[in-house]
Amino acid sequence: MEQKFQVDERREYLDHQDSVKSIKESGEGLNEDVIKLISEDKNEPEWMLQKRLQSYEIFKKLKMPGFGPSLKELNLDKIKYFVKPDANKNAKTWDDVPDEIKKTFEKLGIPEAERNALAGTGGQFDSDVVYHNLKKEWEDKGVIFVDMDVAVQEYPELVKEYFMTQNVSPSLHKFSALHGAVWSGGTFIYVPKNVKVEMPLQAYFRMNAIRGGQFEHTLIIADEGSEVSYVEGCSSPRFVEGNNALHAGCVELFVKEGARIRYSSVENWSKNTYNLNTKRAIVDKDGIVEWVNANNGSKATLLYPCSILRGENARSDFLGIAYAGESQNQDTGCKVYHLAKGTSSVIKSKSISKDGGVTTYRGLLSIKKGAVNSKSSVQCDALMLDSKSKSNTVPYMDVKESKVDVAHEATVGKISGDQLFYLQSRGIKEEDAIKLIVAGFFEPITKALPIEYAVEFNRLIELELEGSIG
Repeated sequence: MEQKFQVDERREYLDHQDSVKSIKESGEGLNEDVIKLISEDKNEPEWMLQKRLQSYEIFKKLKMPGFGPSLKELNLDKIKYFVKPDANKNAKTWDDVPDEIKKTFEKLGIPEAERNALAGTGGQFDSDVVYHNLKKEWEDKGVIFVDMDVAVQEYPELVKEYFMTQNVSPSLHKFSALHGAVWSGGTFIYVPKNVKVEMPLQAYFRMNAIRGGQFEHTLIIADEGSEVSYVEGCSSPRFVEGNNALHAGCVELFVKEGARIRYSSVENWSKNTYNLNTKRAIVDKDGIVEWVNANNGSKATLLYPCSILRGENARSDFLGIAYAGESQNQDTGCKVYHLAKGTSSVIKSKSISKDGGVTTYRGLLSIKKGAVNSKSSVQCDALMLDSKSKSNTVPYMDVKESKVDVAHEATVGKISGDQLFYLQSRGIKEEDAIKLIVAGFFEPITKALPIEYAVEFNRLIELELEGSIG
């Protein structure tokens, strides 16, 4: 029997394929019949089907990205665009989730985190959300937290207004068009005016199918004066070489006047996965968006969260981590458009490359004419652990206004011999000393992550660093 997956024992709980049956699959490749199958399975209204078909026409016309990591090994005709697991949709208790799927989420710590520190949780397996729940105290305050498939049915006017219309357009690039055609599952959040959700909301996305695709859509609307924190986690099994998977999700954030959204994401895709995600936020007057992104996994990543600061005094903060090991290419960064007076942005990006891995910071800072008194600070630091690895910095600044304050700083280096000597002189082994230095390098960003994700990310980095000496 042909082996379908391989397991790195250090990451077994992430890399092992789960024995969960699917009850419906689209087969490999994409055509109109696949799109109609997805829409029919979800019992969607005609307007959503037409939106999917229009996106598909755009997808066929657009070219593959001409920059960043090579995508030549990504065969879109071999991807399964819809895989429905054998599970009840949107169970309200974990007891109603099939045992095999529940075990997976238990290994990932999701139910425990929900009990201890979350206002609500969603869990998606391949193309379907299998669990979704919001604590009653937030429901009573008018907070909406459902999966996107439910939102289309229950809140169609909101979805029509915001879904891939004024923020992410299908014509933005080839993979946003693909997403518009085959999106499935994801998260919809609406926070009413002046409501502050004091506990994070969370969703976890698990892609399990061989040569599978996952295309969840996250849409968050924070109305005037409201606040919400949302956390996403992602993982997938590691299959034998050649069985590549695709993740092309989409995140749309709308930060109304005086509102605040913190969006945190920890992505642990396997080294078979191409991570081609799209994330954008529109921020109105006095609004704040905070991006916290950690990428440790995937064969190749192209990911550049974007903030459009269209209201006066709007603000965007970005904190990003990327790790690239053997055969990995992480091309990540941030885009910010300053369109109004007094807007501000802070971009802090850190990366580590090891065993020939490649990391790239690719960023865009645009300040339009008339955006007087705007401020921006860009800082990107890269650490290389050997002579085989690479780190690139590709910043682009387009400043059309003179009355602004802009700063940019970039550093690329290796672990300091003085730091190693100091730690070893205190009786710390060289490998443990390197782990301490790396943890300190990432610390400003990991401390911004929810505690369970920060611990998890540090643990995975430590596993990647094992055996790095000699």
